[in-house]
Parts: sequence; structure tokens; C-alpha cells
Amino acid sequence: MTATDKTLPPEFFNSPGNDPHGWAAQLRSGCPVHKIDHPPGAEAYVVADYATALKAFTDPRLSKRIDAAPQWFQDQLRDASPVLIKNMITADPPDHTRLRKLVSKAFTPRRMELLRPRIQQITDDLIDEFPETGPIDLMKFAYSLPMRVISEFLRVPDHDRPQVQADVVMLSEAPYPDEERNRLLRVASDKIEQYLLDLLADRRNDLGDDLVSVLIRAADEDDVFTEDELVSTLVLLIIAGHKTTANLIGNGTQALLQHPDQLELLINDPSLAEGAVEEFLRFEAPVFRGTIRIATEDITLNGVDIAKESFVHLLLSSANRDPDAFENPDRLDITRTPNKHFAFGHGAHFCAGAPLSRVEGSIAFPTLLRRLPGLRLAVAPDELEWIFDNSTSRGLAKLPITYDARLPR
Repeated sequence: MTATDKTLPPEFFNSPGNDPHGWAAQLRSGCPVHKIDHPPGAEAYVVADYATALKAFTDPRLSKRIDAAPQWFQDQLRDASPVLIKNMITADPPDHTRLRKLVSKAFTPRRMELLRPRIQQITDDLIDEFPETGPIDLMKFAYSLPMRVISEFLRVPDHDRPQVQADVVMLSEAPYPDEERNRLLRVASDKIEQYLLDLLADRRNDLGDDLVSVLIRAADEDDVFTEDELVSTLVLLIIAGHKTTANLIGNGTQALLQHPDQLELLINDPSLAEGAVEEFLRFEAPVFRGTIRIATEDITLNGVDIAKESFVHLLLSSANRDPDAFENPDRLDITRTPNKHFAFGHGAHFCAGAPLSRVEGSIAFPTLLRRLPGLRLAVAPDELEWIFDNSTSRGLAKLPITYDARLPR
């Protein structure tokens, strides 16, 4: 069997409009596996439903290794973003197991909970800078909070943070057949690589309790990690610990403000915050598709034949709205249980930074609602501008909100 005759254009991932859930429902109808021209010129497919994605997540024939891809794609990625291809997200077992072990020592739920008081303080410090009343662009807060948290976790000096942020935001985009754009990616890749090599060298003379020190100790103890792998892992953690959490806060806030019953529920019972975070992750996923997977042999997904070296994209946001997996999937319900969404992936590649993102979200949402009474959108929902930048993320360019007062912490 083959996928539908119509091949989705490469722009499908970059410009699906402000509401991608309508076209996701269309993709799920009938055969949920569709051909797409992304990367342009490649043999590639999208998986839109929950059941097929669940199987694909754990199918060993779908590799994360860069060297499983066609040679032209390997060359493109190595030329544009070499700093990003030596971490666990571009590896299969046993290398993935080895590299994930390095990170798992730092991102334990218990360690993240110990950070809760400091994250609360950072959240309140940022809100203290808000004007007495709105309007403001909440995305500035959404980006500042996780960047400040991950920077402190890494012990990155204050004066270096703006440039580090700019470089990793650039690197969160994927290479594309655009010579100038890929040149800029390579500049950012080289800059952040040198910065982190210098940071590792300095930190070895000043070890502490920060994430960089934890990784250095783990690497030196096991003696199975290269310096390039350490640098690539740090870049991955900064990207994952920054942009996706910013999108969680932005996407979740706009969704909540458009559902007054759920807004009132969370205002009246802040203890629902952890469940609310899970529902925001499902309802408006900050990562709308998974990172690339490549077929290492001819395979069949949901009856569709997929050739070796084909790319397979798992549409997380579509799977999270699949009515076969979730009751009333287009309804925001912060008390939803169970809630086995794919916002953080699934299986061996489940996001290692998920505990940190969850803690940040469970602090940010109730704090905003407590300190900003009357919180509401300052524009009509259809005026919100969504960003699709050739990366896997989906978030807002701006989130104009207003409120009646800024209360003390």
C-alpha cells in the first residue's frame, strides 16, 4: 500500500496558520500516514495519529542516527550545525544509552524539586518588573524565566546570557537548502561551541553543584564521553530547557485565557497546576512534531510502504488531539486523567529535561494568576501570531495580555 497520492509541500511545516488542528484532523482521517516533501527533495512521511506514532516511537528500524540519513542530508547538517550532532537526540542504543546516562544524573525529578524555591524566586523577580497594570507582551516573561533558570543551572555569567540565548535560538532551527541561512547557522554553531569549550575548561578549575560541573564529574568518572559530546549535550539542554518551556508558558496561557471555566478552576484551586501543565502540553503542544527519524530498512507503517533512508516525522500535536486516544480531545480540561500525551516524546527518547519544564510550568501559571488579577488577552485570539520557523516547535511571536493590578509576592 502507498500513502495518499498528494504530497504535502515543505511549507506545510512552516505555515499551517494559526489553527493547525483542523488540518491535523484531516490528516488523521483515512490513512494517517502521508508523504511530505520535507526535507525538500527527500522521501519523507508524516504520521498523524496516536496509535501509529506510539508504534513508531519504539520501532528500532526508525533510527535517530545522522549517518542513517542520505549522504546529502548528512553533509548539509554537518556543514550547518556540527555542534548539534553528537548528543543523545542523534543517537541510537548503545550510544544513546551512554549519553542519556550522562544527563540523567542531573535531571532527576528530586533534583528539580530542590530547585523549586529558586525558580519561584526568579518567577516573582520577573513579575516584580511588570508595570502596575497591563498591557504587556507575556512572551518576554515566557522566554526570560526558563533562560534564567537554565543559565543559573549551568552557571553561565549574566553578561554572557544574551549571546548564548541568541545562538541557541538560531540553532533550534533546522538546516534548509538556503546557503545564506545555513551560513548563519554555522556561525552560531561555531560560536556556541567555542564558548562552551571555554566554559568547560574554566569549570574544571572551579567545580560546583551546577549542571556543567555535574556533567564534568560524570564524564570524568566514566571516562567514556568526548569533549565534543559534552559540548553537544550542553547545547541540546539549553535549547530544550529554554525554547520549549517558553512555548509551554505562552501556549498554555493563551489557551487558558480562552477557556474561562478552566481559568476560574485554576484560580480557585492552584493545586491543580501540575495537571493543568500536562493538559497545556497536550492541548497546544510546544513541540508540534518530533525530531527526525530515518528508516534503516524498508518498513510498513499503518499499511504504508516506506523505503529505506526515508524520513519519518511524528506529528505530536496531531496525535495529542486524536479522538481515538483522548475523550473530547479538542476540549481543554485541566483535570484530565489519564493524560498520556506525546509532548515530551515517548520511549527511550522521552525528553530528559521534562522534570525541569514541569516544575517551571507548575510554578509559573499559578503565580501569574495569583499576582495578576483580571489577567486576560489584550487582543482578539485571531490576532495572535504563531511562529513556524522550520524547527519542531510551535509558539507565539507575542502574547499581549492585560490585568487589573500587579499584586505583591
